[in-house]
Amino acid sequence: MTSVGIESMNLYAGPTYVDVRDLFTARGLDLERFDNLMMRKKSVALPCEDAVSYAVNAAKPIIDRLTPAERSRIGTVITCTESPVDFAKSLSTYIHALLGLDRNCRSLELKQACYAGMGALQLAAGVVGSGFTPGEKVLVIATDTARATARNTYAEPTQAAGAIAMLIGDRPRLLDLDPGAHGCCSYEIMDVHRPLPELETGDPDMSLLSYLDCLENCFRAYAERVEGADFQTTFDALAFHTPFAGMVKGAHRRMMRRFGKAAPAEVEADFIRRVAPSLHHCVEVGNIYAGTVFMALCGEITAGRRAGRIGLFSYGSGCSSEFLSGLVPEGAAAHLDAMAIDEGLARRLPIDVATYDRILDLNDEWRFGIKDKEVDTGPYADLYDAFFAGRGLLRLKRVSTYHREYEWS
Repeated sequence: MTSVGIESMNLYAGPTYVDVRDLFTARGLDLERFDNLMMRKKSVALPCEDAVSYAVNAAKPIIDRLTPAERSRIGTVITCTESPVDFAKSLSTYIHALLGLDRNCRSLELKQACYAGMGALQLAAGVVGSGFTPGEKVLVIATDTARATARNTYAEPTQAAGAIAMLIGDRPRLLDLDPGAHGCCSYEIMDVHRPLPELETGDPDMSLLSYLDCLENCFRAYAERVEGADFQTTFDALAFHTPFAGMVKGAHRRMMRRFGKAAPAEVEADFIRRVAPSLHHCVEVGNIYAGTVFMALCGEITAGRRAGRIGLFSYGSGCSSEFLSGLVPEGAAAHLDAMAIDEGLARRLPIDVATYDRILDLNDEWRFGIKDKEVDTGPYADLYDAFFAGRGLLRLKRVSTYHREYEWS
């Protein structure tokens, strides 16, 4: 059987971040709840950025490393987002052009909250594994930017901006998917939803309970497919969708008690060994929605630096969820190191809460449906010049008759 999985992967988390504790203090939020988040930083997008620019800046380092022949084998581009710029035209149409990909290529977009990235991975694996077009590759990009409407809520400190790009093919250097090893759980629920382009709302407690319910039932469905599957012994590592790191710790604890009757000390030791490495990037970035589970995978590969079987869990409000597994091959960490993800995160510029609020106000001027508008980097020229100038990163230049125009810095 042909191997199918992730050949290359990259994270782009933007130019700036705000300290989560500082944000808690400035908003007057209960600091006792801060410790439960287990978060340090939240990535923040500038007004010259959007989901397209984030996606391209994540994908370009992958594309630049391909030969012309390898690029020509990318037959499908799938974007996954809750931050669209048009009701009909997918982000992938812009991204396909900006990356200079062959026109003989499918272009489409998926939406199912934070699950969309995992769903796209499975669809891409089906395309590659079918063998209908031998050697075909699929570019999957999960890209999102947080809305300003969460200001002054407990959701605000976790909602971030970021993009994960993945090249799916038959030479998986980062994750070789286990054929048929998955379990799903989906049902209709109004936990978190976006009824308006700029509004994210819902019931966070309901969402937490739904996440836990889906994790348990996804694993039960996985175990029905995979003979001998055991939550404690089958997987060398685990990476979950991470709205905030504390939620993952609680979910892992519940699973260890439910499926292993583990004592508290055993649960903590297992968390440190199998789960904590996956939080390496998540605590520094925040929740990037459809890409978060793969940011956790990047963290496990980078910080865990081990080969072996990993269990991945993705949850998207509304809801759809899936647990699947695959093998992280020898050499995966060295291959991912070439993307210099840690260096990219370290390059981000710290901003105080007052600057963060000014950026949110400026971002709010770029609401969905703008017909004509020029980007003015003047109000944040210090940040723009320090991060973008001369680095060849993509940024939004203007919107002209609804068409978005971009340029390289």
